[in-house]
Amino acid sequence: MKRPAPARPRAAVTAWLKAKGWKPLAFQKQVWSEMSEGRSGLLHATTGAGKTLAVGLGAWQALQRPRAQAALETASLSVLWMTPMRALAADTTRTLQAALGGVQSHADGLERWSVGMRTGDTDPKERAEQARRLPSLLVTTPESLSLMLSRPDCEEKFAALGCVVVDEWHELMGNKRGVQTQLALARLRRWRPCIMTWGLSATMGDLDEAKRVLLGPENAADGVLVQGKLDKTIVIDTLIPPKPELFPWAGHLGLTMLPQVVAEIEKSATTLAFVNVRSQAEIWYKEILRVRPDWAGLIAIHHGSIEKESRNWVEESLKTGTLKAVVCTSSLDLGVDFLPVERVLQIGSAKGVARVLQRAGRSGHAPGRASRVTLVPSHSLELIESAAVQAAAAARRIESRKSPDAPLDVLTQHLVTIALGGGFRPHELLAEIRTTVAYQNLSSESWLWCLEFVRRGGSTLGAYPEFRRCAPDADGVWRVTSNHIEARHRSNIGTITSDAGILVQYGPTPPGRRLGAVEETFIARMRPGDRFWFAGRLLEFVTVRDLTAFVRNAPRGSATVPSWGGSRMPLSTTLADAVVEQFAQAAKGRYDSPELRAVAPMLRLQGRWSALPTPETLLAETLKTREGWHLFLYPFAGRNVHLGVASLLSWRAGQISAGTFSLAVNDYGFQALSASERDWSRDLPMLLDASLTRDQLTDQIFASLNAGELARRRFRDIARISGLTPNAHPAMRKTARQLQASSSLFYDVFRKYDPENRLLRQAEREVLEDELDIRLIHETLKRMRERKVVHVALAQCSPLAFPLMVEGFRERLTNESLSARIERMVTQLQRAADQVQ
Repeated sequence: MKRPAPARPRAAVTAWLKAKGWKPLAFQKQVWSEMSEGRSGLLHATTGAGKTLAVGLGAWQALQRPRAQAALETASLSVLWMTPMRALAADTTRTLQAALGGVQSHADGLERWSVGMRTGDTDPKERAEQARRLPSLLVTTPESLSLMLSRPDCEEKFAALGCVVVDEWHELMGNKRGVQTQLALARLRRWRPCIMTWGLSATMGDLDEAKRVLLGPENAADGVLVQGKLDKTIVIDTLIPPKPELFPWAGHLGLTMLPQVVAEIEKSATTLAFVNVRSQAEIWYKEILRVRPDWAGLIAIHHGSIEKESRNWVEESLKTGTLKAVVCTSSLDLGVDFLPVERVLQIGSAKGVARVLQRAGRSGHAPGRASRVTLVPSHSLELIESAAVQAAAAARRIESRKSPDAPLDVLTQHLVTIALGGGFRPHELLAEIRTTVAYQNLSSESWLWCLEFVRRGGSTLGAYPEFRRCAPDADGVWRVTSNHIEARHRSNIGTITSDAGILVQYGPTPPGRRLGAVEETFIARMRPGDRFWFAGRLLEFVTVRDLTAFVRNAPRGSATVPSWGGSRMPLSTTLADAVVEQFAQAAKGRYDSPELRAVAPMLRLQGRWSALPTPETLLAETLKTREGWHLFLYPFAGRNVHLGVASLLSWRAGQISAGTFSLAVNDYGFQALSASERDWSRDLPMLLDASLTRDQLTDQIFASLNAGELARRRFRDIARISGLTPNAHPAMRKTARQLQASSSLFYDVFRKYDPENRLLRQAEREVLEDELDIRLIHETLKRMRERKVVHVALAQCSPLAFPLMVEGFRERLTNESLSARIERMVTQLQRAADQVQ
């Protein structure tokens, strides 16, 4: 039977849009045209511009078949739509169901598509139905797709697949979930060579590289890049503090801005107030409710540690417009469609330009509506960041992302997945894997090591049956060797790793509602009767049983707030460079923005007492205090790089003459404090030596840091992903201590008996490349060396040095002593500043 003429599906789409009072946008029509020719590509357009309709309706038109022909085919899945979050999957499913339902009401005689969803939240009954027949368009996640690929009939299930869509590609591309996605796409392309692949994004820097990673190096040249250039208004402004500090320091979470934040929330029907970490979300929610108790029930909190049911309620309430405000973290970053949201507040530094634009798009989430984000600085230096963000966004200077290079933990997991999904022949699978950007340069030695690892656990674990996961059968096809390994592997598919948490639940008698999870280390410090804030509630700790912390509601009183690991994000290099440019403007006497004018007194004081950083200079400050001899350097490369550079320079200083050093870092610079007398200005040329090779620099970094311990911690996640320390199924969930102990045991065994183990080498490489960023350390040292060093011997602590001094105090003083010491320092410095002015 003939395929319907393209005009018929397009006419149905046009009729539906006309009935809605809409007209297709130029970029949407371009996508439809490209997809009608069977092309793949990347669609980059602002949030709320209509990307979902562009690709969803484009796929329906391009893959449309007469209804009678479609009814005869057993394979039903035409489009696979991947999203990075379950909440986004549910929202996308609803959007596509509504759109296709409307279009198909104007499409008599054409195939009627069904839309379904498959994630970890999918109902078992729906899963069973999908096992019999998949919908025409399935919305899923990378983890659920890998789980589907582990089924023996997976190739048959994808026999009619014509298009794969990867939504929010910027969120996946630069991490191991993106690598998992690349491997899955390579498998689908092997079965369906003509399959279309489309990525959607709103905040990408290097679009050509993003397209190359999505489509694979062999197909990238044939792919298209479609940019939705709309007159979308994005407003970025700043909530200016009434009295910016002369001596700023990070630590008070910006709560002095609370009255202004409350006033801004009052002005809008619905506001999202973003913070960067979960502990801040708990604090801000509590404080807003304290000053506005009448908002109880009208404001909510949302972050990843809160129980799913509560998060779902918040998301639904945002959609219906029944909430006045939600205090949230990145858990609401991605493209869930909350039309009622009018305002977005970003409390504290967003750390990156892309993140600001992404969060701005949560408001005005529709074509023609303006998106607005208001930056709320938590200290004066963040006013300069605010000006820098606006300048960088206006110039479209957005952070680029890079695919991880050949992570073997992801690859070994994938081998077991494919062995379950029908098996593989090594030479065929290797050719397939090398079609991805992540593994295009995978060496034969690494490949053979991975095969040996999944076959018998490598050279050290062959005596243990649980590590013999795959083996070739009589025909040379590698398959999984036991039902136990099959069940264990499917329960642990994925690359998302986090510390095992302790459930928080009302009880224990009777067990009540679950509230979410906190880290074990926090609960370990609690005694019965202790109070803490969590999920927006004041709770009293009762007891711990079976990885569950039982609590009850507490009366009013003082309480602690849980903290979660991994909470400090570094400033992106794109934003850091923009910040230095703002300092340079101030150095020329130009205060062109409201933010710079507000912080002008601090900048002028910095210029009088020291100097202002510029792109051409490296500011070095030295100071003698009762603590010792201080060196302050300001490379503006982000805290992770500064940690590596500070450790390296201190190690080099120790080679010049022995000494004890204390380090403190932030996103702008670092402090090295010597307990013994030291002429830092004399040592600087040798400290800044950038003539070393990459390997020599790596050796010095490992010598200067406790890199072995960093690698040990990194190895825990690698061990989990690779299948060495699976978390089993939920009923056998291991504690974080058990996982750490298991991975540490493997780490020590490999170090002793298999020092060239490639997972060990991967852990060390990830420490250098991800946590410390050895490439950027080398580049930063080179830039520091090339710049003119401006050395200032300080008479008193400068405004830029002050937050680094405070950071150093944290390591040596209790909270009470810290507060008193800071207050005393501020008073003394303020007096000195008053005398100057």
